[in-house]
Amino acid sequence: MGRLDGKVAIITGAASGMGRESALLFAREGAKVIAADLNVEGGEETAVLASKSGGHCIFQRTDVSSEDDVASLVKRASDEFGRLDILFNNAGLIGAVGPLENIEADDWDRTQAVLLRGAYLGIKHAAPVLRASGGGAIISTSSVSGFYAYPNLHAYGSAKAGLIQLTKSTAIQYGQDSIRVNCISPGNIVTPIIGGLQGLDAEAVEKKFGGTQPIPRPGVANDIAQAALFLASDEAGFITGHNLVVDGGMTLGMGLRSPPPDLTQPQTGARFVGPSFGPD
Repeated sequence: MGRLDGKVAIITGAASGMGRESALLFAREGAKVIAADLNVEGGEETAVLASKSGGHCIFQRTDVSSEDDVASLVKRASDEFGRLDILFNNAGLIGAVGPLENIEADDWDRTQAVLLRGAYLGIKHAAPVLRASGGGAIISTSSVSGFYAYPNLHAYGSAKAGLIQLTKSTAIQYGQDSIRVNCISPGNIVTPIIGGLQGLDAEAVEKKFGGTQPIPRPGVANDIAQAALFLASDEAGFITGHNLVVDGGMTLGMGLRSPPPDLTQPQTGARFVGPSFGPD
């Protein structure tokens, strides 16, 4: 018996990294998965890989900042599978990076649109379908940057902090409907997003992050997928409004006394990093 047998899950940002690993894991655990992403090639590959693993996964191109796209995504779940049990708001990017006074307003807005508006739209449209299905789980990917400040990550950190608060307020609202709302705050995880920010490949990122927290290895996408699986499963049936920190102990202090300088570059200019399948 899989831990998600009979359940239907939407996972955004599923073309790569933590989203892809979650789609594969959820499918192996018995869920029917709708993988969503702007990256069509990567999303379709995720659907094939997840289905080959013994699960059932389909792909839908989705811009999470578009209300029409998100509404269509949730409708796809209802039309295809007749219900929805799990929403994993995972789509993300780094967005606007640099000193605040150098960030263009449009880049700030684009960052918030994906990271915070995207989660708001997902919850807004998924909640009625989850309610009709008898309840379920909503999970969002936040970040340790949502409660620990990094210089020059103003837009990203603000959005992630807002996401933690949105998790708490919606957990109160939807608890009576048996809908649990939680989020995950990853620490240093080896993903394409981090590689894109620092201009490093996966091997270089792993080398850089090893030893920056008490557990002396970098986090990997499967660490977050496993946390999401737990929060999505019935094993977490009495957990809501919680921010699950998955960081190898980084926020205990060891990895935060001196934030890696290239996480906060450029020091004098601003740029926009994303989406996950390559910088603009």
